[in-house]
Amino acid sequence: MPKMTTRTRRSLIAAAAIAATAVLSACGTAGPAPSGAAGKGTAGGASSVWVLSGATEVAFDKSFASWNDAHPSQKFTVQAFANDPYKQKIRTAVGADQAPTLIYGWGGGTLASYVDAGKVVDISDLVADPALKGRFIPSIAAVGQVDGKTYAVPNNGLKPVQLYLNKDAFTTAGVKPPKTWDDLISSIPKFKAKGIAPITVAGAAKWPLLMWEEYLVDRIGGPQVMKDIVAGKKDAWSDPAVIKANTMIQQLVDAGGFVNGFGSISTDSGADIALMYTGKAAMTLALPSAYQAVQSGDPGFLTSHKLGYADFPTVAGGKGDPKDVVGNPSNYWSVSASATKAQKKTAEEYIAKNLLNDSYVTDLLGTANVPPVRGIEPQLKKTSDPEFYNRIYKLADLAPSFQLSWDQALRPDQADALLTNLQQIFLKQITPKQFSAAMNKTL
Repeated sequence: MPKMTTRTRRSLIAAAAIAATAVLSACGTAGPAPSGAAGKGTAGGASSVWVLSGATEVAFDKSFASWNDAHPSQKFTVQAFANDPYKQKIRTAVGADQAPTLIYGWGGGTLASYVDAGKVVDISDLVADPALKGRFIPSIAAVGQVDGKTYAVPNNGLKPVQLYLNKDAFTTAGVKPPKTWDDLISSIPKFKAKGIAPITVAGAAKWPLLMWEEYLVDRIGGPQVMKDIVAGKKDAWSDPAVIKANTMIQQLVDAGGFVNGFGSISTDSGADIALMYTGKAAMTLALPSAYQAVQSGDPGFLTSHKLGYADFPTVAGGKGDPKDVVGNPSNYWSVSASATKAQKKTAEEYIAKNLLNDSYVTDLLGTANVPPVRGIEPQLKKTSDPEFYNRIYKLADLAPSFQLSWDQALRPDQADALLTNLQQIFLKQITPKQFSAAMNKTL
């Protein structure tokens, strides 16, 4: 039997995963509405698009409304979903060949699985146009590539993870923003003595927990650790950096670093961030959506300059560059392979003409999103909060390594196992070695 190539092996895995989601769809899982309804799949009729609900939804709605007004015969229907329900729904829809014309994604392993299963269109020729190619920061655009071909293009703001701080809480506790892991640990009793939870995190959603492990593994072992995991290197999850990171996480839990009941806190409602800006917790490790949550929940907290920022702490003896960041370089549009020829044409023309154009950029900036667009610095100076906008842009642009969130970098089946096992680490239900053993089985 001929030796299987990496691409062939990956294609077989992707086909199995996509087939599984199709079976789920046939068994009655929620899928797209029937043809002709708003938010329908790509079976026929107008092009469709699903977006995430929240602050950025406004920018998406304006962009597609503008397109629809100018192209009455090439309209999009738009439907919004909360983050976690969307992730399951889109995988099911793609597996059943009922995805919207434009597929909203994060790149990484999920995009690779779509490519290998033939579910998205190669748009390399489209983005070869200098006018479009020159629009994006190259490192951010590269996340939409698989095996050297482009299958996705940025559609949203830069999303590096950083610490968000309640300055008043730090003043009350007499604590400075942590520069090292030891600083963070030593601050815990000082916050608790003032009745303030040191850290808020939405443990019920699972994925916010990832940011702690991603940063710790990078700070301890550098980006190569995750590269080995993504490449499927044997026993890669047993790397000492992974075991040490999970040990440190459990030490942080034991020290009372996280707010009581964090395992039942949701993030879609913004409950985790509310604990920070109401003074019940001192800090949170989060995407820029934390800023949007504050902007929506208590705008006065921003205008009174009570929100602070800090890089993730360094770890003594670690190999990782302190300027490395984790998170989502951006979000991305892919064109569904199950769309009709006319729908594909509409989607590609929208990408070429409307995607991250001047009005789109302005609307994103208005929602506290920093677009991955070249030469945007002058516009950032004119925003409502230049400190925040410039910080986000520089974090992403200057990072030696911008590591994609692991639940997106990995295949969907691996990501599901990761989130389950990591939640058990935070809840002290398994040991770091048990975590590694369980995750090695997914390689």
